[in-house]
Amino acid sequence: MLIVNNMEKTITVYCKNTRTYHEVPRGISLIELKDRLGIQMKYPIIAALVNYKVENLDFLLYKPKDVEFLDASTPAGMRAYVRTLGMVLGAAVNELYPRMDLRVEHPISKGYYCTLQWHIDKETNPAEEKEPPVVTREMVKAIKDRMLQIIAENRPIIEEEKQTKVVIKMFAERYNNESSIFEALGNPYCRYFRMGDYIDYYTNVLLPTSGYINVFDLRLFQDGLLLRIPNRNNPTVLEDEVSQDKMFSIFQEYNRWNKLLRINNVSDFNVACKQNKSFELIKLAEALHEKKIAQIADAIAAKRPKIVFISGASSSGKTTFSKRLQIQLLVDGVRPEVLSMDDYFVNRVDTPKDENGVWDFEHVEAVDLPFFRQQMHDLLEGKEVDLPTYDFTKGERVFRGNKLKLQKDSVLVIEGLHALNPCILPDVSRDLTFKIYVSALTTINIDNHNWIPTTDIRLLRRIVRDYKYRGYSARETIARCPSVVRGETKWVYPFQEEADVMFNSALIFEFAVLKRHAEPILQEVPKFCEEYTEAHRLLKFLQYFVPIPEREIPPTSFLREFVGGSSFRY
Repeated sequence: MLIVNNMEKTITVYCKNTRTYHEVPRGISLIELKDRLGIQMKYPIIAALVNYKVENLDFLLYKPKDVEFLDASTPAGMRAYVRTLGMVLGAAVNELYPRMDLRVEHPISKGYYCTLQWHIDKETNPAEEKEPPVVTREMVKAIKDRMLQIIAENRPIIEEEKQTKVVIKMFAERYNNESSIFEALGNPYCRYFRMGDYIDYYTNVLLPTSGYINVFDLRLFQDGLLLRIPNRNNPTVLEDEVSQDKMFSIFQEYNRWNKLLRINNVSDFNVACKQNKSFELIKLAEALHEKKIAQIADAIAAKRPKIVFISGASSSGKTTFSKRLQIQLLVDGVRPEVLSMDDYFVNRVDTPKDENGVWDFEHVEAVDLPFFRQQMHDLLEGKEVDLPTYDFTKGERVFRGNKLKLQKDSVLVIEGLHALNPCILPDVSRDLTFKIYVSALTTINIDNHNWIPTTDIRLLRRIVRDYKYRGYSARETIARCPSVVRGETKWVYPFQEEADVMFNSALIFEFAVLKRHAEPILQEVPKFCEEYTEAHRLLKFLQYFVPIPEREIPPTSFLREFVGGSSFRY
C-alpha cells in the first residue's frame, strides 16, 4: 500500500499569468487549476504552456511546474484550435460520407483548402478510385451542419495511448497509407485522439471538447472545400478571405509534381527512402526546379522587359533563384544585371524603429528609396552609375568602384524583400516590368489531416543558415521570428498576387536533409526560456522524417544556400 504524507499531497505551481505561486493538490488538471485560480483572459482559455511545452487542459500536474494559460490569440493556442477544428471536420465527413476521406491540402486565402477522396480498397473497386468525388454546395452545407451539431453536443476529445502495433492496425483499418508515420517515431507506444467512435492522429494537443469551437466557416472552393478559421489577432471573428488564385495554382502544380514522384504524404516519402529511392527523388525534384526556372527565363526573353523584380519572404531562396535565373537568361540571349535591394539599406543609425523601439529592418523605409529610385532611373536612361555595397558589419553603405551601365541586350534583375511593392519605382510603367514571387511552400503533408505550416520550412532554413554563417543560435533566430513575420505580413504578402509568375523553392526531400543540421542546433535551446516552446515543437515535427544523406544534392540547389556546399557566392 502506497503511503503519501501530507507534504506530498500538494505541489507548488507558478502561474505566469498572475505571476504568483500556489500550493495545489497533486494530480490537479490544468482546467481545474484555471478554475481554482479564477484565471481570466481576453479570449477563452484553450490550452497552456507547462514548463514551456504546450499541453491540453486535461493535463495532470504531479510535480512543481510553471504554467501559462493560452487563448486563441497566441500562436500555440491558435494551432490547437485549428487542429481541433480539423478533427471536427474529419468526424463530420466520416459520419456523413463513410466511404470518403478528408484531406487537408494546404493553407490558402487565410483558410485551409480541403479535398475529399474515395476510401475504397483498390482491390475492391479500383475504377471508382480513379476519379475523386464531385463536391457540391449541398454536400458542403451538410458537412457544415453536422460540424455544428458535433460542436453543440460538446463531445469530449480523449487522448489515448496504446502499443504502436495496435495503433498501426487500428489506423490501417480506417485510413490508407498512414501506418509508417507511427513507425517513423520509433516509440513502443503511440498517442492518438478519440471523439466518440471517431479516432484520428494529430501532431500536438487538441482542445478538451468539440464545444470549444465557436468560430469557423466552410464553403465550396474550387473542386473542394475552404475551411475558414478565426482571425489570429481577434479570434472572435473570421479571418478576412483574400484572393490567392496564383498561389493556389502553384500549390496545385506541386501536387501534380508529387504525383509524378508518387509521393502523397510523409509516410510515402519515408517508404521511398527506406527502399533506397531518395537519390531518385532528389534528381527528379531538382530537374523539375530547373525546368520551371528555364520556363520563366523563356517568358522573360519573349517579353523583353526593362526590369525583372524578384521578391519573397525571408529564407525563401530569392538569392539562389536570381543566380539560377541569371544563367537561364544568358542561355536565352538576355544579359541580366542582378542588383540586391539590400545594398540600398539606409545606414543603420537611420533605420526606422518599431513600436518597441527596435530597429525594423523589414520596413520599406529601411531602404533608401530616393537614392534607389535615382540610380534605377539613371540606369534606364543609359547612364553609368556607381553601385553601392552594404557593409552589414558596420551598418553602412560603401562604394567600391562597382560601375554599371546597361547595354542594349541588358535587363535589370532587382532582388529584394520589397521588390514587388509598387512604391519602390512608381514612375516605371508596368509594361516594362516582369515580377516574380519566390516562396517556399511546403509540398508535402505529414498525413491527410496534419499539414505542415508553410512557415516551418523557411524557419528551419533560417535557423540552420544563421547558425552556420551568421553566428546566431537557434534561440536568437526564434526570438526574432515575431518581428520578421510582422514585417512580411505588412510588406511582402499583400503584393504577392502582383507577380507575373510564382516560383516555389521548396524541395520534397528538404526536411529529411534539414533534420540532420537542425536537430543538434535546436537541442541547444535551453529548456527554461520562451524560445524552447518553438524549438520543442520543431524537434517533435522533425521526428516524422527519415534522414537522408545530402551527397547527391547538386551544388546549385536552393538547399545549398542554407546547408552549405553551394557553387554560388553569397
